[in-house]
Amino acid sequence: MDNLPRRDKINYYLDIAETVLERGTCLRRNFGAIIVNNDEIVSTGYVGAPRGRANCCDLGYCTREKLNIPKGQRYELCRSVHAEANAIISASRKDTMGATLYLACHDAKTNELYGDVEPCSMCKRLIINSGITTVIIRTTKDTYRTINVQSWIENDDSLEGTDGY
Repeated sequence: MDNLPRRDKINYYLDIAETVLERGTCLRRNFGAIIVNNDEIVSTGYVGAPRGRANCCDLGYCTREKLNIPKGQRYELCRSVHAEANAIISASRKDTMGATLYLACHDAKTNELYGDVEPCSMCKRLIINSGITTVIIRTTKDTYRTINVQSWIENDDSLEGTDGY
């Protein structure tokens, strides 16, 4: 019997994050996030409107897109809760302390992997306060970027716009 090569653990978790994003409802980009602590999945999150409210995919339009708002700007006009925020909301802080957040993104129109992203400034704040120490972002099917959350604290960019949804 041939043994197939075993998937490395980081890409295993990124594969799960990529599956989670399939539930996303954004018409621009769909993110999937999972929080892992001590090799256990703590929670998952994807992009979607608050519970009970209509999603952009149900309405058939994105307000920010309709207004030609560039990515990374004017999130207060977005109907959705971001994947990272949904994962944090679904977890206890004691389970997020020292955890890793795995993040994957697909372009909603083409469904292609979109690896040149990072959490928006609001999600960065939530990640910092949740006690998550590492964020790993899928860049290709087998590669990823690792971010030490401490660098966001040391290089405070809270007033700058960032790439994102």
